[in-house]
Order: sequence, then C-alpha cells, then structure tokens
Amino acid sequence: MDDKDINFINKYLDEEEIKLFYKLFKGDQKHSIRVAYDIDKNYNKFKCIISKDLFIKVALLHDIGKINSKLNVVQKSIMVILDKITKGKVKRYRNISIVNIYYYHGDIGYNILKKYAKYNNTMLYLIKNHHNNKLINNDLNILRYYDNLN
Repeated sequence: MDDKDINFINKYLDEEEIKLFYKLFKGDQKHSIRVAYDIDKNYNKFKCIISKDLFIKVALLHDIGKINSKLNVVQKSIMVILDKITKGKVKRYRNISIVNIYYYHGDIGYNILKKYAKYNNTMLYLIKNHHNNKLINNDLNILRYYDNLN
C-alpha cells in the first residue's frame, strides 16, 4: 500500500474501522481498496440509493468477514476450482474453515459490523449479500461488478 491508499482509507474509515481493515490479509486490503477506487471513480454513472461516501466505506469493508481466517491465494484458488467442479455443492461443508470463509464471509462481516450499531441497514445488506447472486438490487449489482472486476 502506498501513501495514496493510506490517505484514501483514512478519509473514509474511522479509527475503529481502520483497525478492523488492517486485520485483513494484505491481498484482501488491496482488493478492497481497488473496489473502493472504482466506486469512487464511477459512482456518478449510476443511480445509487446509498451515498457515495457510504458506498466507498462499504467497498472498503465488504470483505471484513475474512479477518478471523486468512484465506491465502492457494486456498482461494482451490475453492474456486472446487466450486466449479461441484457446482457449488461444496458450500454445504461449512464446518471446514476455508469453505466457511469463502462462501460466508459476507454473513460473518455483517455480524461483525452489526455489533457496532453505526451502520445503516443498506450498508449491512450490501456487505452481507455481495456474493448472493439470487438477490437483485442496483447497489448490490454495482458492488458485485467491481468486486468481481478486482
């Protein structure tokens, strides 16, 4: 991370959120920053319900459910392959840590952030559901698009 990234994080996250953010694996930090930069750059192209500042905060925190378990690149690659081979059926093995984090980090992040009682329902909804393709919502689709792009 460079000074530009650090300044960007400091602009949108408060002290508590910054501490949480830095618990993420470095690769997840950079990924979240790239998602947030894309939302910052392209926000005005869309009709969003959530404000730009809050959407950037969501982008920075969307993978916060990964803080308690480090899913490295190899494990993530294995999960992507297993997901494709099993057509998502591996999801039912939630008791295996890497499966749980890979599929359920949105739910985990939701539960972590909900405890702080400072996030509105839209923010929590976006974080919880950013990998739930069964739900269709403009803001959720935007977050998903930039999440997948990065």
